Amino acid sequence: MPNDVIGHVEDTPLKDALSERYLAYALSTIMSRSLPDVRDGLKPVHRRLIYAMHQLRLDPTAGFKKCARVVGDVIGKYHPHGDAAVYEALVRLAQEFAARYPLVEGQGNFGNIDGDNAAAMRYTEARLTEVARAMLAGIDEDAVDFRPTYDGEESEPIVLPGAFPNLLANGAAGIAVGMATSIPPHNAGEVCAAAIHLIRHPDATTADLLAHMPGPDFPTGGLIVEEPASILTAYETGRGGFRLRAKWEKEVGKHGTWQIVVTEIPYQVQKARLIEQIAQLLEEKKLPLLGDVRDESTDVIRLVLEPKTRTVEAEMLMETLFRATALETRFSLNMNVLDASRTPLVMPLKQVLRAWLDHRHEVLIRRSNHRLAAIERRIEVLEGYLIVFLNLDEVIRIIREEDEPKPRLMERFSLSEVQAEAILNMRLRSLRRLEEMEIRKEHKSLSKERKEIQALLKDETLRWNRIAEELEQTRAKFGSGPLGDRRSVLAVAPSTVAVDTEAFIEREAITAILSEKGWIRAVRGSVADPADLRFKEGDKLKLLLPCFTTDKLTLFATNGRTYTIRAGDLPRGRGDGQPVRLLADLSNDVDVVAFFVAVETTNYLVASSAGRGFMVAGKELAAEKRTGKQVLNLKAGEEACLCIPADGDHLAVIGESRKLLVFPLDQVPVMAKGAGVTLQRYKDGGLLDAKVFRLADGLTWKLGDRTRTETNLRDWLGTRGQYGRLPPAGFPRNGRFGA
Repeated sequence: MPNDVIGHVEDTPLKDALSERYLAYALSTIMSRSLPDVRDGLKPVHRRLIYAMHQLRLDPTAGFKKCARVVGDVIGKYHPHGDAAVYEALVRLAQEFAARYPLVEGQGNFGNIDGDNAAAMRYTEARLTEVARAMLAGIDEDAVDFRPTYDGEESEPIVLPGAFPNLLANGAAGIAVGMATSIPPHNAGEVCAAAIHLIRHPDATTADLLAHMPGPDFPTGGLIVEEPASILTAYETGRGGFRLRAKWEKEVGKHGTWQIVVTEIPYQVQKARLIEQIAQLLEEKKLPLLGDVRDESTDVIRLVLEPKTRTVEAEMLMETLFRATALETRFSLNMNVLDASRTPLVMPLKQVLRAWLDHRHEVLIRRSNHRLAAIERRIEVLEGYLIVFLNLDEVIRIIREEDEPKPRLMERFSLSEVQAEAILNMRLRSLRRLEEMEIRKEHKSLSKERKEIQALLKDETLRWNRIAEELEQTRAKFGSGPLGDRRSVLAVAPSTVAVDTEAFIEREAITAILSEKGWIRAVRGSVADPADLRFKEGDKLKLLLPCFTTDKLTLFATNGRTYTIRAGDLPRGRGDGQPVRLLADLSNDVDVVAFFVAVETTNYLVASSAGRGFMVAGKELAAEKRTGKQVLNLKAGEEACLCIPADGDHLAVIGESRKLLVFPLDQVPVMAKGAGVTLQRYKDGGLLDAKVFRLADGLTWKLGDRTRTETNLRDWLGTRGQYGRLPPAGFPRNGRFGA
């Protein structure tokens, strides 16, 4: 290191230093870890694995080697990362339920669809498959460029020749920095057919290509139930998704009984977790149509679902399961890949196929040039051999008598240095007559091949015809049979099935319990003494709500939104329940104002802390999503503080200023949502409490254990929006009406 650099400190703004380093990290993640190359569909770790196994001569016809040996070579020579990550990548390439066309053939325990991990790498063995051999075809024939490895001691391919359409056939998934990729597997025979069509018709549309490859083909099968128009849009833009359902059938038993048998589950769904999910929902009584679930799988999937009653329709039962469990999933499509210039780009289907075909075209040219150069060298040597046979005696004399035979031969017969060297290295047995005939035959054959290659290199049409022939061979080899037959069925998108699960929920009286800290649970029947209820330390009872399991509970929060919770979904048992924020999407700064069973025909008064409010019909309080429904619009600094049934003809409001105002309820409008109207004005503070009552019955409030009613309200009667006056003697000091 130069002396003027040692000890030198350069001031750099923190923002610039962080930006530079984060950009370097992001580029490394995008280009060297997460996104596949459009040409061979591989990430660097997968490419290095396959190449390392090729260097170890682990061809499909060779024997197996320990995975530890493979992983050691990969991390030692090409990929300086953790051995666990490299082994996981190797395992996934060998799993038939994970890779549509495995690139590695495993021997030993490589995991299963239940989600069990593979055995340690010291116990398992591996070798390449025929698919991987196709990916490597031409790797030793200058088909692709190589670069030095991280330590400069070895070289590795930048991309594989890729005679197999790996990107689309096996798919890819990865999360980089600021971008991600998600490409489902497809049928290799269909991909080759689409590519051949694109060669024959360069102006083909995406719809034309989809006539040959209509959609994904997952290794675990299943039913693809996406709309054709949606599939077309996804492939035209490179972004979209596919709905994937489990394959099932109805088995009829004795005496009118029946059961559902699931034989294929969606891609990347672990069977054991799926069963756990169904069992948990069954225990929580969230699957009212399902009676029991059993796993009768061997190496073939067989999940048995028994209905609760034989009167249930199988389609309705499966519809409830599709909606609530992973028996239906959505696989996203995001064809974000690295193009030939290593630039990340979201490509439509046609562009992906074109990029792969252009790569195959370049590989064909490079392999042809490499073969042509080899033929030229061999023909040059053969022509030297033929000169020997034509002048055998003279050649022997020169070799025997001359001190430097090589230059003499070159001068006497106009030979090149390569020819002269080859002649001097000939064995005596090669001088037999039969050998001359074989040399002439080889020379003729190579001359013919040279002419064909030269014609191929001059004519682009011939090259594309050759590529089409290669694709036909790939299609015939990998597009049929147990490996190539389509597994996922493209089904018609299901029509909407109305499932009224509430009709199958057992109606049972329960009591919902909400604590001050927002924990909610339910107990069967009624609560005799609330004091007997137990809560977490520091917590206490906030609300008790008697209801039925078939009820829909309305929660009104301080953010002015209402949330709907099914009473049957409330956790049961002796525990503390669960946070209400898990059932309704409530933020931590929001509190519960009211919790009740809304009656559609009843109006409810909602009001803010600023004294504004309105009446809303009970049917308008229902929210379809967990995020709730905005009913009362609030200004900055305000909170919703009231939601009570509007059963009466007058409204009494009292503020923090301790002023009471009574006015007719018909002065408050009925609205679906909004900011409301002014109920009472305040000089300081805001609304404290309100009560709807019948004027003829008088205004009632609680004072300790006693209840007091005031019928002479002439002094407090007024109109909406006034200040009011001090309440009558005996009104509670806390300013609230009580129950």
